[in-house]
Amino acid sequence: MTDELNQPRVTLATLQDMQRRGEKIASLTCYDSSFTLLLEAAGIDVFIIGDSLGMVLKGHETTVPVTMADMLYHAANVARVGRHAYRVVDMPYMSYTNPDQALANAARLMGEGGADMVKLEGGTSMAAAVEEIVSHGIPVCGHIGLLPQSIEQLGGYKVQGRDAAAAAALLEDARSLEEAGAALLVMECIPAALAEQITAALSIPTIGIGAGPGCDGQVLVLYDMLGITPGKPATFVKDFLEETGTIHAAVEAYVRSVKDGSYPAPEHCF
Repeated sequence: MTDELNQPRVTLATLQDMQRRGEKIASLTCYDSSFTLLLEAAGIDVFIIGDSLGMVLKGHETTVPVTMADMLYHAANVARVGRHAYRVVDMPYMSYTNPDQALANAARLMGEGGADMVKLEGGTSMAAAVEEIVSHGIPVCGHIGLLPQSIEQLGGYKVQGRDAAAAAALLEDARSLEEAGAALLVMECIPAALAEQITAALSIPTIGIGAGPGCDGQVLVLYDMLGITPGKPATFVKDFLEETGTIHAAVEAYVRSVKDGSYPAPEHCF
């Protein structure tokens, strides 16, 4: 287990340095203080305090019912004890419908929730909101590909960017977000070759979930990689608890596998 007393605080500059060095960024979702301490001791670089909590903690079928109150509560739980990992907090559904609303809610996530960065879903259409948030000194993470908050519009949990037109649109989305000031980009459920192409086209770090090994880092929902989530796991999910036996060992194995490039393996890619 990593000695948490010797772990320096991860900052945006740290992540940028890791990208330049070619060191992979290991990220997991986190929603509470107990897992915060455990995951930091295992060497996780980035927490995404995700609206996935609506499904894995609150029992909803989608992330849509998650509220600002939910996000503030869980983000503060993590921030209260977190000392090492960089904290990225999701902006929930309909909390950034225009630049002014986006800024007001991003400021709440920073001030009340202890976020280091906020994350919003969408590409080119979100550029104005990103610009407004960033112009007030709040770092932003973009999110393209499969957008859980838009799952009804997308017609279900499907891989995005499979054809040439869709792939070109995602590349344009990524570039638009970077130009608007986003400093990090999550790509979800897109072909590995496309994610690698987008990563090469950007100067900001990318983090993949179901986007292959060519991203600068990886993230999984904590409950998925521990095999807790019921039902058949997604193609890109690996149950690290099954082969290690304890939660501590599972998280350490996940970090090692991301860092050495063995996860995601070909069977986890589209």
